[in-house]
Amino acid sequence: MNCMENQVRECHICHRRCRLQEGQTGVCHARGVRDGALCALNYGQLTSLALDPIEKKPLSRYMPGSYVLSVGTFGCNLRCPFCQNCEISCARQVQSPEAGEAPRVEFTDASGRSYRIPTEYYSPEELCETALAYRDRGNIGLAFTYNEPLVGWEFVRDTAKLVHEAGMKNVLVTAGCITQETLSEVLPYIDAMNIDLKSFRSEVYRDVLGGDLETVQAFIRTAAEDAHTHVELTTLVIPGVNDTEEEMRDIASWIASLNGGRGRDIPLHVSRFFPRYRYSDRGPTPVETVYRLAEVARAYLRYVYTGNC
Repeated sequence: MNCMENQVRECHICHRRCRLQEGQTGVCHARGVRDGALCALNYGQLTSLALDPIEKKPLSRYMPGSYVLSVGTFGCNLRCPFCQNCEISCARQVQSPEAGEAPRVEFTDASGRSYRIPTEYYSPEELCETALAYRDRGNIGLAFTYNEPLVGWEFVRDTAKLVHEAGMKNVLVTAGCITQETLSEVLPYIDAMNIDLKSFRSEVYRDVLGGDLETVQAFIRTAAEDAHTHVELTTLVIPGVNDTEEEMRDIASWIASLNGGRGRDIPLHVSRFFPRYRYSDRGPTPVETVYRLAEVARAYLRYVYTGNC
């Protein structure tokens, strides 16, 4: 089911706790109140489907050399001005002007131009069958990625259950700005995660990203303590936002302290920013900055990787 059975009007997936009236949609653009119930508007509405190397998620220490069928829908509860997948993460469902037609999904770019994003509906059963069909090409299962998967956590849960029953794996790529209540619904079915830790400054999460650092920290802490889930983290280094050695020391030392000090074994990906979306007028992160910050992190963590260099 894509709608909650009870008529809940306060959303509990993230720190925003959107309170919605009939017909309204949350900040994430993926949840709204329809016919008195809070619904996942993006349930099964796929915008992206690709067989990717597992290293692209990025996961460097989980089943290396394998492939995973990667899927995305639309919507995100953050508003990162540098989003690499803004066309789907910032897309919204709008009512078709023709009576009786299904709503369409549109993205409005930084210049104000809007255009349609194609979607195709897959049920959990259909998506699981598709994943199985790619098994002979090295596919290990499904990766929920590209936008923020957990703004439509019901589809993740329903599909991931079937994937496990089929003997395959589930991967989650998330910004982690999600409540413990929501995480508990999907964590039993997730085999590996890559979680963004975009900054270690509360004001950056609040003022730049529209997020909440404490919520992300709690999400990472819970995932790292789960014995059945492999966790890796990513920090995208953006000039003038999070590119100081002091911040990287704070990030790396906090990661190392997780799970009674065993966080030292959690892999961290230090990645290079390229101009995108509302930060399209900025220059890319200097390669030497990424390498320097990776060296800072290696003083605390055993596994540090550089990306996009």
